Amino acid sequence: MRRDAAAGGVPDFLETPLMANRIVRTDEAPAPVAGAPYSQAVAAVPGEVVWVSGQVPVDPATGALGADDVAGQTRLCLRHVAAVLAAAGAGMGDVVKTTVYLTDLAGDFAPMNSAYAEAFAATAPARATVGVAALPLGARVEIEAVAVVAR
Repeated sequence: MRRDAAAGGVPDFLETPLMANRIVRTDEAPAPVAGAPYSQAVAAVPGEVVWVSGQVPVDPATGALGADDVAGQTRLCLRHVAAVLAAAGAGMGDVVKTTVYLTDLAGDFAPMNSAYAEAFAATAPARATVGVAALPLGARVEIEAVAVVAR
């Protein structure tokens, strides 16, 4: 179920890729762990590469953390990623790779994964998830992304 931007979700129009990336899948490498929402690889059509810096769950108006729970923090990080992509003329459907940083990999992976799946329901990009000791402002999650936009 999609949520509109006012309710804290990613607008549907940001899910439509501006080009045709190709999801790569082989049985010669492990499938996504426990059916997680990521692809083994994404073959990107030549275009403009947009590197989105790591986004933390901070309210841009106040500079404070926007949520306490990791699912809410993940949604806010992804809304920030979507906003940066939109400013670059891209959308979430153009994302080919993400890196997710978690301060509690064992405890926060499942709720992060569920919230992450909401944003990448159509085609999940390649992803790495990394456990870290700390993140800015006490955040529990940070997400960076790479998108390729046809020009």
